[in-house]
Amino acid sequence: MTRIGITGGIGSGKTYVCHLLQQRGIPVYHCDDEAKRLMTQSTTIRKQLSQLIGNDIYINNELNKPRIAAFLFANEDNAAQVNAIVHPVVRQDFLRWTKRQHSPIVVQECALLFESGFQDTVDVTVEVFAPHDLRLQRAIQRDHATAEQIQARMAQQMDEDEKRQRADFCILNDGTDLETQLDQLLHEIERISSK
Repeated sequence: MTRIGITGGIGSGKTYVCHLLQQRGIPVYHCDDEAKRLMTQSTTIRKQLSQLIGNDIYINNELNKPRIAAFLFANEDNAAQVNAIVHPVVRQDFLRWTKRQHSPIVVQECALLFESGFQDTVDVTVEVFAPHDLRLQRAIQRDHATAEQIQARMAQQMDEDEKRQRADFCILNDGTDLETQLDQLLHEIERISSK
C-alpha cells in the first residue's frame, strides 16, 4: 500500500483534488474532519482539553466551539498546546484507518502535513498549489469571510514555497487540467512503488 499525503494552503483546492481521487476509488482520510470527530469522541482528547481549558470546553457532551475558538485565537501558544493534544490521536487514528483499507493507494488530506509532522505517516507528499490571489478569492467565497480574515489564517500556515520544496510532487490548481496531472502523479507513484 502506498500512502499519499496531500497538503496545500487555504483555498489551494486540496479538498477538491482529494474528491477527484475518491471518484477514482481511492480512499481518503480527511485529517480536519477526523480531528473534529475525535475531539468529541476520544476520551484522551476530552480529558486533556478539559484539563487545559476547563470543564466548560464540553457542553451536553459536545465540544463548545466558541470556547475552543476563543482559546485557540487568544495566542499562538494555545494553538500549539491544543495541537499537542489532538495531533497524536489523529496520527494513531490514521494509522489504524490505513490498516482497514484494501486499496493499493490511500490518501491523507492534511492542511498541516509538514507543520504537524504527519509527513512521517505517508510514503509520498503532494502539495496542491494555486497563486495567492486565486487562493484568497476562493477562500473568501467559500468561508464567507473578509480578505483580512483569510490573510490572517494564511499567515499562520507554512509558506507555500517552503511546502513546495518539501513536497515530493506538486499539483498546480489554477484552472489547468487536474485530471491529467492526477494521471501523471498516479503513474509516477506506481512506477516508483514497483521498483
